[in-house]
Amino acid sequence: MSAKVICITNQKGGVGKTTTAVNLSYYLAKDKKRTLLIDFDPQGNATSGLGIDKNDIKALGSTMTEVVMNTVDMKEATRPTKYKYFDLAPATPELANAEVEITSQTKKFTRLRDAINTVREEYDYVIIDLPPSLSLLTVNGMIASDYLLLPVQTEFYALEGVAQLLESMKLVMKQANPNLKLLGVVATMYDKRTSLSSQVFKEIQKYFKDLAFKTTIPRNIRLAEAPSHGVPVGAYDKFSKGAKAYKEFTKELEGRTK
Repeated sequence: MSAKVICITNQKGGVGKTTTAVNLSYYLAKDKKRTLLIDFDPQGNATSGLGIDKNDIKALGSTMTEVVMNTVDMKEATRPTKYKYFDLAPATPELANAEVEITSQTKKFTRLRDAINTVREEYDYVIIDLPPSLSLLTVNGMIASDYLLLPVQTEFYALEGVAQLLESMKLVMKQANPNLKLLGVVATMYDKRTSLSSQVFKEIQKYFKDLAFKTTIPRNIRLAEAPSHGVPVGAYDKFSKGAKAYKEFTKELEGRTK
């Protein structure tokens, strides 16, 4: 069985995209699903969120920069994390330079897909953390994926830009990846004490209907603290609201990808 490939994206930054990528990967692995998390964002937050210094390029070894440049294969850029069944392909800020360099090269849109295809049989899930922009890296991610997961924060302006992202997705489907599906929309930074959060969540449900995940990800101090300790929230405080929400969300996502 080859892996289900899920890219996580939202062109708006600060919506819990990387937090979702790291914690979803962690809970998939906890469920004994062989999981590869690909950090495909030059900010490298998924890499540092797992305790790896993204600026220590020598210690990092091969990263997604070399994969995109076709100088190493995917297997060389992956490494085990300290969690069973959970591998990481790290990124450094140099990935932004690689993106510029490949713009004039051939097969610039399918670099990631070709790389993932070499390791697909080794995993149950491949999770791709994409940059918060509609860039060449983002298009690569969409072309490489079976599913697109969209985190949307329950705040004012939340749905702004989502329509543009969905248009880009349609374009990718039409021209390069007809099998790409919107897996769903997960509401993040949900605060049930505020009427705004509830209102935005209702809007998400109204707009996306069955594609809106029932599980919401709360605003939670433990979730915010975990990356600075270089661990997923489940390893930092498994009894926190944030950890319980991501565990529940992972179950719901697995049900959708069966």
